[in-house]
Parts: sequence; structure tokens; C-alpha cells
Amino acid sequence: MQNFSGVGVSPGRIIGQIRQMPKPLIEPADGELRADSTTLDQAASALRLAAAAVEADLTTRALAAHGEAREVLEATAQMAVDPMLHDAAVDVLSQGRSAERAIWEAGASVAQMLVNLGGYLAERATDVLDVRARIVAELRGVAAPGVPESATPFILVADDLAPADTATLDPAKVLALLTAGGGPQSHTAIIARALGLPAVVAAAGVDELPGGTLIYLDGASGAITVDLGPDEIAAADAWARANATLAVFDGDGRTADGHRIPLLANVGGSADALAAAGAGAQGVGLLRTEFCFLGRDTEPTVAEQIAAYRGVLDAFPGKKVVVRTLDAGADKPLPFVTDATEPNPALGVRGYRIVGTSRGVLERQLSAIAAAAADSTADVWVMAPMISTAEEAGQFAALAAAAGLKTPGVMVEVPSAALTAEAILSHVEFVSLGTNDLTQYAMAADRQLGPLSGLNTPWQPAVLQLVRLTVAGAQAEGRGKSVGKPVGVCGEAAADPALAVVLVGLGVASLSMTARALAAVAAVLSSVTLAEARALAQLALAAPSADDARAAVRARLPLLDELGL
Repeated sequence: MQNFSGVGVSPGRIIGQIRQMPKPLIEPADGELRADSTTLDQAASALRLAAAAVEADLTTRALAAHGEAREVLEATAQMAVDPMLHDAAVDVLSQGRSAERAIWEAGASVAQMLVNLGGYLAERATDVLDVRARIVAELRGVAAPGVPESATPFILVADDLAPADTATLDPAKVLALLTAGGGPQSHTAIIARALGLPAVVAAAGVDELPGGTLIYLDGASGAITVDLGPDEIAAADAWARANATLAVFDGDGRTADGHRIPLLANVGGSADALAAAGAGAQGVGLLRTEFCFLGRDTEPTVAEQIAAYRGVLDAFPGKKVVVRTLDAGADKPLPFVTDATEPNPALGVRGYRIVGTSRGVLERQLSAIAAAAADSTADVWVMAPMISTAEEAGQFAALAAAAGLKTPGVMVEVPSAALTAEAILSHVEFVSLGTNDLTQYAMAADRQLGPLSGLNTPWQPAVLQLVRLTVAGAQAEGRGKSVGKPVGVCGEAAADPALAVVLVGLGVASLSMTARALAAVAAVLSSVTLAEARALAQLALAAPSADDARAAVRARLPLLDELGL
């Protein structure tokens, strides 16, 4: 029996035939020259037109997508017409190369530069190469690389998937995703979770499997099996039955002994919000306001922002909606806010830090949020991303108050915020743990890199200790008061049912996740008492490694295997 092992990033046990992503376009010949009859200006114009066509195609796809998928496509569309890429191509054109060869070499150069910069920008190298291929295809007049067509559902296999591919997958045709590369926070992983598709990444060698091969994929454990046996068939059948029971969340997150844990949704626009409300979400724990800003060359007006935010607030009348202010920078560059020359954007001007470099952007956004809230019955909370100090928390609280917003909070995404939670909470009303970035910064491991997936997991004891310290800081700040200030989680960790139990055991007050995870998390939470959750949290904290912590907790939660989670 042939086995492969990867990183499970979205649960589900699936048997299906694979379809391999088509191989990349053939590289233009090294040194390929442009025709004698074509001038430099004509070749540059052809490049601009091809890039504009690619941008238009990706933008059209973005309009049909929602949430994170839309954000991914809009960002990729902008890359197609990025001046740095175009200027690099023109430099190669000036050496007499053909337009195809020029964009090929320019794309390779820009991608390598991003890899060398590391952090978030290293992950964007994949986007550049995808855009390069699409421009070459446009110049050749052939179809761009994409998801293969099939008359029957299949498991999609690739070395890695480009944003434009993952963002437009049809869940009616694609049973699961499997990549040889990528990491737990790659585009493949994020979109798979949003679509509810079982997925495994960083499974070396699977891109060499012949198309049509029948395989078994376990999106929780990361196991892939060829030459199936009765155990795999039984597991897939059990998952199909169990998954049907997880289709509905009753809108009441609680433990077995009645301790209530609001289960909220992470959303990226009004379409997401309506879907989350339909899935039973008890509110919004993270509204990513970037959906208003991405894909634009200029800042949206206050009126445009008000209309966009109202669409989300109207989906949750009378319920809590936590609005995160603009998290620009790093993997979400904006031409009117971010500096493309930063040597390490992950540690640069991002999130709240733009207040010092792009004056007025945050103030106008807060004004728009307040105006949208004034005409809504939703209970609007607002929080700032990338807060590092209590001083920054105080500054943000003052800005929110000036805009008329009464419930300011901050994200805990860097270790310094976790370590000083008590001081930070003396200025704001709540904090929300962004476990994706908190893990990345705590472990000094780029969250997009497959080889670092072992480090980049919120099961790391060090990360769990930072969660514990954040809750302890909140409890210390609230000591002697009638009501303590809440600590929530809005990172991907909240969507892991086993880890959700640990987070509740550590004292987290609410969990926010992709709407598709609500029913699974609710089912597992309702199977344990609060005392049992606390015992499991202590078990995880005491474990010597992330793998040991995860295994120890899962061994005490048999429902996970029963449900295939």
C-alpha cells in the first residue's frame, strides 16, 4: 500500500480519483528575440495590453467571488499591472528580447527578489509566477493555466495552487485539495477551509501520481493512501454520514454543563455575513475591512465605506459585530498606504502602524464605521490590528472615542501584546487573539512555508502559553470589578474543534471562525464540561511539543474520530 503524508489543513475523509493541474506553460526560449519589424515601443505596448487583459480577467473573477477569495483575486489582479514587474520587463525588452521572454525573465527576477525578502513577500512570489504565466498565455493567444475540466467530481492535485485557481474552485466538482508544496496558511489552505473542502498540503511526491489514480485523503491527519483497503472505505463512508449531521449549527455555543461560548464568524463583506447568519453564527468576531480597500489605487470614500459596512451590520441586527480596522501591509499591499520598498514588510508598517505614515486614513475609516453603526441595531465593536504596546492601545481607544465608538479593542498578534495584556486592557474593552500571526511571530516561522509547518502551528506550547498569559492579564485587570474584560480568538485556531476546547479551557470567552466550522466546533464543545476543557488545556500546556499536545488532547476527545474531524 502506497502512502503519503502531509499537513492536514481542512478536515474530511474522501475517496476519489485525482486530476493533476496542467503543467506550467513552456518557457519561451532563452535569448528569444523579438521580430525585426517590431519596435521597442510596440513590444512594450503589447505587454501593457496583455497585462491589462489579465488584470481585467482576474478583476471579473473577483466580482463573482466572496470574502477571502475575492481579496486574493483583487490583490493578484493588481500584481498583473504592477509597475515594478512592467519596468523590469521593459528593461529586458530593451536588450532585444521578445515580449514573452521579457515578461518571463522579469517575473523570475521579481519573484526571486520577493523570496529573498522573506516573510509575507516570499509567499507573493507564487502570485508573480502565476501572473507571468497568464500574461505569456495572453501574448500567445492561448488559454491560461487553470483547474482541469472533468465530467465527474475529482480530487485536485498540484505542486501548489495559485490564488486565481484556489479562489474560483467549484465545490460541486472538486472533492478535496492536495498539494505537494504550500503551508498551513497558504492560499490553498485558507480557501479550502472557507469552502469546506478537505485538504492536505506539503505532501511531497503527490504531484507525480498519475491522473485518474484512486486515493483516500484524510484532511485532519494529513494521510493519503493509494491502493485502498476496507479501512479507508469504511472511514470515508463514516465521514459522509457524520458530515451530514454537522450541516447545521443551532446558534447556541456551549459546553456540556451549559457554559456559554459565543461562536462567531469571520467575514469579508456582506455576502459572507449573510451566509454566516444563515449558518447560525451568533455574531461577527472579525469583519475584515480590507474588502473595501483592495483592488483600488485610491482610498475609498467615507460614503463608500459606510455602505459596505452597513451590508454586514444589517445581516446581524441586535448582535455583536467586531470590525477590524484596515490591516494593510505585508501580504495586503495598498498603493496609497504601504511602502513597497520595505526590506521586511512582515515587521514593517502594517495594521495600526499606518496611523503614523498615512495620516487621516484610520480616522476616516473610524468615522465611517461609526456612521454605519449609528443607523444599525447591531452591537458594533471596533479593534485595531498589530498593536504592540499599551501606549498604542490607548491611542487607538482615544481615536475610537473621538469617532463616537464606545467599545474599542485590539488584536493580540505579537508576543509583546500577550505579555502586556493587563496594561493594554486598562485602555480598551476587549482583546482578540489573531493566532495566525501570533504563532508566526512567536515561532519566527513564516506561516506560508510548508517546511516550517511543524513550527507554525498554534498547538505549540509556547503559543498556548501566550494565550494563557493574555487571559491571565485580562483577569488581573478585571480583578475587583463586577465584569471582566473578554478575550476572544478570531484566528484559524478557533476553527479546529480540538483546539477550540483547549482555548475555552484556557479562559477564552468567544471563538470566531469561518462559518463552515461552526457546527463542528459546537458539536465537540458540547461534548465536554468546562472542567474537562480546563483539564485538557493543562494537558496541552504541559506537553513537550506541539504534536504531543495535539495527540494528548485528541486522545481524550473520541468524538473527533467519530466525526472525522
